[in-house]
Amino acid sequence: MKISTKGRYALRMMTDLAAAPRDRLVALGEIAERQQISKKYLEQIVPMLVRAGLLRASRGFQGGYQLVKEPVRYTVGEILRVTEGNLAPIACLEPEVNPCPRKAECRVLPIWEGLYRTITEYLEGITLQDILDRGVEKTLCIGNETKKVPL
Repeated sequence: MKISTKGRYALRMMTDLAAAPRDRLVALGEIAERQQISKKYLEQIVPMLVRAGLLRASRGFQGGYQLVKEPVRYTVGEILRVTEGNLAPIACLEPEVNPCPRKAECRVLPIWEGLYRTITEYLEGITLQDILDRGVEKTLCIGNETKKVPL
């Protein structure tokens, strides 16, 4: 699995908005400048985030963007799924019905399922607020284990 530029930039944009005062609309140009990302590229990402209900957009002279929810209610996994689609490491694990004729007897499928579960649990365990509070350890439940990981 490789996260594209679109996913990485969306996460940076959402983190930038999470750091802004909740009552303030932030212009896309401001985010682009702070994050050193092309405004044109962000213009391609914004509609995805708005359609998914993660961002609120306001047009006009004093328009801009703001988060719909508190930063603690957004997970990295949620944001990446909007921009990247499914985060499954192999096609066999994508949400569509698995057409593979070997699925029932595949001995390595459990390895990929475990990797997918670990990726999902890890990314769902980190919020935008955690990113803002970086440097703090976070306790994550990964599989049957609880681990402290630095953010």
